[in-house]
Amino acid sequence: MAAIRTLLFILLFYGLTIPWVMAALIGAALGDGPMHNVIFGWVRFHRWCARWILGIRVRIEGAIPEGQYLFAAKHQAMFETLDFLNLLDTPAPVLKKELTAIPGWGWLATRYGGIAVDRAGGAAAMRAMLKRTRAVLADGRSVVIFPEGTRVLPGETPPLQAGFAGLYKMFGLPVVPIAIESGHVWPRKGWIKYPGVVTYRFFDPIPTGLPRAEIEARVHAEINSLESGRE
Repeated sequence: MAAIRTLLFILLFYGLTIPWVMAALIGAALGDGPMHNVIFGWVRFHRWCARWILGIRVRIEGAIPEGQYLFAAKHQAMFETLDFLNLLDTPAPVLKKELTAIPGWGWLATRYGGIAVDRAGGAAAMRAMLKRTRAVLADGRSVVIFPEGTRVLPGETPPLQAGFAGLYKMFGLPVVPIAIESGHVWPRKGWIKYPGVVTYRFFDPIPTGLPRAEIEARVHAEINSLESGRE
């Protein structure tokens, strides 16, 4: 049954994503507002398909703060990369540069405010990323980063990438850690999705100005708080 549901999800969501991307491209020609409206409609459609086709529900623990933050999240599935746009106020995600090469979608991700990371690009790529981040923050938007760097399997707790502490120090934003439990319903390996609950656990904002070792230790502990049993 899970395989049948997943096939139906693929056909419906990805099939309709093509015209949705085309609509967003047309909206972009009219301005950021129309483009954002189409993109937000698309991620709401993604949540709807996940709920009513795959049987995936969402549970939120803690309070989602209002204001401008650096949201530092666990990353187990593609689900949360899209669903953050349902939860937060026009967040700008830090994403892999490879994603911006997807025809149409990649251009929209950049135009929306996505901050591409090219880990092999050296100093020039880092300067471009920081310039992009600065421009996004100047618009009053928050940034979402996966500080462990990539999707991981449930139970895995790799160390944080060096870039997280650099962003925290350079831009002086308080950090909101988010623990996420999604890999059990949306596995990193394999194509079948399973019914269940995706949990987001939002922690209180961590203030600016902490030493690197302290901010990394706190964020690492809190985003992994769902990995070793519920507290």
